[in-house]
Amino acid sequence: MNITINNDILTATINPRGAELNSLKDTTGNEYMWEGNPDFWGKHSPVLFPIVGTLRNNSYLFEGKTYAMTRHGFARDKEFAVKSHNGHSVVFSLLSDDDTKRLYPFDFELELTYTLEGKTLRIDYTVSNKSGGDMPFSIGAHPAFALPGNFEEYSLIFENDEQPISTQLENDLLSDKTITLPVQNKVLPLTYELFKNDALILKNHTSRTLEIVKNGDPLLKVAFSDFPHLGIWTKQNAPFLCIEPWKGYSDPHDASGNIVEKESITILASGQSFQAGFSIVILR
Repeated sequence: MNITINNDILTATINPRGAELNSLKDTTGNEYMWEGNPDFWGKHSPVLFPIVGTLRNNSYLFEGKTYAMTRHGFARDKEFAVKSHNGHSVVFSLLSDDDTKRLYPFDFELELTYTLEGKTLRIDYTVSNKSGGDMPFSIGAHPAFALPGNFEEYSLIFENDEQPISTQLENDLLSDKTITLPVQNKVLPLTYELFKNDALILKNHTSRTLEIVKNGDPLLKVAFSDFPHLGIWTKQNAPFLCIEPWKGYSDPHDASGNIVEKESITILASGQSFQAGFSIVILR
């Protein structure tokens, strides 16, 4: 059964399966999250753990053993327990088990906390290493925002005046090819042509907020100061846009496969915890 939190401005609905945010509405009924129509993409806001993106050969090597792992990891398909819940906040927990250890040989706890404060939904991640040794992982978000009407009436506003460089994907892996996004005065007009080769992958951008505007009118802002990388994605002719704060990304085509050597991997010591979060701020 879905879990709902609310305040006097917003209502958020989260599915314990994947601890996935399904809906974010204001008191006038405006829905800000993508509906999950499977004709385009049947998700809303999956959690990406313990990898972000795709591994070369959909596998990795750890201490001489090969493990299979599909795109974006397994957390999005697991049932989370509700650890605590009050009117405006809920904490979900995923613990390692025999099934996860076949894919990822570590003892861990992944907590997601959703908190409403005014016009802001804060989403916090805590990764705890309960293993006896170091634990490599990546983590990321994949929220899809509803953009009804003409897609090309929307734009993204970057926090900083920059020329972001996107690394191109080839067969779901990072290639050596890059493109410079056509940002002018912090504004990136949205077109489906931008996504003809799949997602935009920003590894070294400086902005830590992105705003979605429609015909110049602000809709919402995503703030992600804890996440150094970013994915931006939609499907052709789909009325949504994903703004994806990441700590990690797909393997390059020449990756060694050793997970501890993976680009932008986080190595968490035994008994330690990692925390990061991002916010969705409604601007209208």
